[in-house]
Amino acid sequence: MSEARVTLIASAITLITGALWGLYWLPVRALDGHGLAGAWGTVAITLVACVALAPIAWTKRYELATATPAALISVALGGAAFALYSIGFLYGRVALVILLWFLTPVWSVLIGRFVLGWPVSRLRLAAIVIGLAGLGLMLGASGGLPLPSSLGEWMTLVGGVIWSVATTGMRTRSTLSPGPATFVFALGAALTALCLAPFLAPLPSSGVDWAASVGLIGAAGVFWWGAATAGLMWATVRLEPARIGILLMSEVLVGAVSAALIAGERLAALEIAGGALVLGAGLLEVWPARATQRPA
Repeated sequence: MSEARVTLIASAITLITGALWGLYWLPVRALDGHGLAGAWGTVAITLVACVALAPIAWTKRYELATATPAALISVALGGAAFALYSIGFLYGRVALVILLWFLTPVWSVLIGRFVLGWPVSRLRLAAIVIGLAGLGLMLGASGGLPLPSSLGEWMTLVGGVIWSVATTGMRTRSTLSPGPATFVFALGAALTALCLAPFLAPLPSSGVDWAASVGLIGAAGVFWWGAATAGLMWATVRLEPARIGILLMSEVLVGAVSAALIAGERLAALEIAGGALVLGAGLLEVWPARATQRPA
C-alpha cells in the first residue's frame, strides 16, 4: 500500500474517531447520574477496556516486552490525558472542555520546536499566537483573568498538554501495533482515574443503579476505549501530531451541537469567538504541512 493511501486511511479513521468522541460525554454524565460520581465512572469504563483488551495484549506480549520504556510511557501518557479529558466533562461545559482540548496543535508545535528541534514556519508561529489569543478570549469571557474557572477546564488544559507530549512520543518512539498500544493506553487511563477518584468523590457503596450502568460501562469501555481508540492508535503513528489534532476537530462540532441540543449548554459570544480562533489556529498550523507535501 502506498504511503499516500496509508495517510488517507489514517486521516479518515482519525476524523471518524473525533466525531465519535464528540458524543462520549453522554455515557460519562449518565454514569455520574446513576451513582458513579466523579472519576469512578471513568475508572469503571477504563477497567472494562483493559479486561477486553487483555487477551489481545497477551497474544502480542512479545511486542510489549521488547518495546522501549519511552514508547510504553508515551502511550500510557496518552491514556492519562484522555482520563483527565473524560473526567473533565463532569466539571465543565462540554463545548468549552472540547475546545480547550483542541489547543493541542499549539502545544505540539511548541514541543516539536523547543524539545525536538523541528523547524517552525511563520504560519505555524502565527498559529501559536492566534491559538493562545483564542484561549485568552475563551477563559476571560466572563470579565475575569483569562484562567480556567472550573476543575473541568483545568483538567482538560493539562490533559491537552500531556496529549501533545504523548502523541509526539508515540510518533517518534512507538512501534506497538494497535492492540497492545490500546491496552497500554487504557491501562494508563485506568491508573490515572484510580489515583484521582478518591479525591473527587467517595467510593460508591450504595445507590448505584447497576442495571442502567453496566450497559453504559460496557459500551464505553469496548466501543470508545477499545475499538475507536485502537483505530486512533493505528493512525497516530502514521500522522504528524499536529495533523491528528486538526482531524480530531470533528469532535468539536459533534460535541458542541449535541451539548446544545441535549444539555442546553451554549457558549457566550466571546467564548465562541475564542473557540473560532483556536480552530483557526489549528487550520493555520496544518496548512504548511500540506504545502510541504505537495512538491514531494
